[in-house]
Amino acid sequence: MAAAETKIELAGQSVVLTYSNVAAEYEALRRRAIVVNRSHRGRMRFAGAKAADVLTGLVTNDVGTILPGQGLYAAALSAKGKIVSDLRILRTETDFITDASPRSRDGWSGIVRKYVNPRLAKYSDESAVLSSLGVYGVQARHVVEQMTGIGASALAIMPAYTHVSLTRDSATIIVMHSPDLELEGFDLFVPAASFGALWSAAVHAHATPAGVGAWDIARIEAGRPEWGVDMDDSTMPQEANLDTLNAISYTKGCYTGQEVVARVHFRGHVNRMLRGLKFTGALPPVKAALFDSSSKQVGEITSGVASPRLGAIGLGMVRRETEIGATLKARWAAGASGDQSAGEAQAEVVALPFADK
Repeated sequence: MAAAETKIELAGQSVVLTYSNVAAEYEALRRRAIVVNRSHRGRMRFAGAKAADVLTGLVTNDVGTILPGQGLYAAALSAKGKIVSDLRILRTETDFITDASPRSRDGWSGIVRKYVNPRLAKYSDESAVLSSLGVYGVQARHVVEQMTGIGASALAIMPAYTHVSLTRDSATIIVMHSPDLELEGFDLFVPAASFGALWSAAVHAHATPAGVGAWDIARIEAGRPEWGVDMDDSTMPQEANLDTLNAISYTKGCYTGQEVVARVHFRGHVNRMLRGLKFTGALPPVKAALFDSSSKQVGEITSGVASPRLGAIGLGMVRRETEIGATLKARWAAGASGDQSAGEAQAEVVALPFADK
């Protein structure tokens, strides 16, 4: 372990917050590339003739339309149309791999155990045997080229969630184009026993090791909601902008929660939406209330960071009628533990993803 490495607990797992310095790791993301361990997400494998149909019946997107080498983003919902999990789904030549966000992985596996008949679609939890790392940044494709031998020009034109498989040192590696940070990025899935060698290859190709601290800054800048932070099982997909993130098909067959999602889309609207927030003054804590000019509460902050590039920014669930460009007041009470003073800050509502200054 590096001397300056700092770890935190995330969804019951120990993960690296920073290997050295969050600001330096963020700078590496903007100038070249970072490599980040994403193995704390949850991976499952599905096989069998009915696997596509089974998955399509569980999620908001149309799994049946993707071919081997393609993938998509989707959500699994409760019967009331609320988000239980969000996940990426990849189709290989032989099966499907699902990759769920860390705080929602248990929710997804619970849905699978409850609704999937293993005689129709054999499934297994691969989280312990299939690891994942991400390479992100302006030079990510060149780093991945050195790691895998796949040409940078080919990597540059891969559509989101498409992926290719290759074999290195007897290990099968899946390289997927990831849009998670609105920057060039790739997630690589590899057998757990080969993870260390692949990580070393990324560092040898001049990717800077980065923890979830730098990742979270970039995630918020990209306007990507995190399950358990910006959305949860009380959130509808359209409230978290999952429709604009291409996670919902409005033409596919039935799935759990579809009636609610379709009713919102075709007949109505949601009453609140996830928005970007730029703060003047102190960075407000999560759950700080947001008020409009008439002192009416119109939302709350779901996440916030001090971005080296943009300053104090965050995401918030805000009333639909609050327009982009509106100025709100964030207010919060003193913390129960006494380590947080009451305060307030000005917040400007901005479109997502955040634009450069």
